[in-house]
Amino acid sequence: MQNILLRNAAAPAMLALSLALGGCGAGTYNPTVESVHQPVVSRVDYALDLRQGGNGGLASGEQQRLNDWFESLRLGYGDQVSVDDRNPYGNAASREDVASAAARYGLLTSETAPVTAGTVGDGMVRVVVSRMSASVPGCPDWSRPAQPEFGGSSMSNYGCATNANLAAMIANPVDLIQGQTGNSGTDGRASSKAIKAFRDKAPTGAGAIEAVSSKGQ
Repeated sequence: MQNILLRNAAAPAMLALSLALGGCGAGTYNPTVESVHQPVVSRVDYALDLRQGGNGGLASGEQQRLNDWFESLRLGYGDQVSVDDRNPYGNAASREDVASAAARYGLLTSETAPVTAGTVGDGMVRVVVSRMSASVPGCPDWSRPAQPEFGGSSMSNYGCATNANLAAMIANPVDLIQGQTGNSGTDGRASSKAIKAFRDKAPTGAGAIEAVSSKGQ
């Protein structure tokens, strides 16, 4: 009788131990419904030093170098273009030349430039292109078996598909960090674009009804 009582008393302890060991098993443990795999935004700065001309703007041939550089980088939406020079008051002519080149890609130049390696030489101006990218490190994650699950953990790969697609599709990764600022007004051009496309589209039933013969004529 004493052995039976000891065996019955040890059963709950063994069950608790097995649950604890299940929660400490190999793989990514996540006891919540919030994915541990979140998008991570990283930034890369590309720099190009250009010579200044006597009039304060870019020297002859440097404008073409800048255009070729922008084209090689495939400059586009989400990229930030800034100008760094040694003039504490800024060189308006050089900034205008860079702004003109960036405007061809629909971009505006930023007021301040990020810190880059090295110093800008005398008579030079540095153009910096900052590019953001988003990714979800550690995905896919099949480190934890889906079944059996004794620790109450979400699947190790939980959230990978959703967040990886979000990171891949977002146009400007900066929006994952700070989002877009609200606008008190409405941009008429943006709001009317879809309406104009709908109105300009000719109705599908506007044309004449075609006569179709069962004889193929």
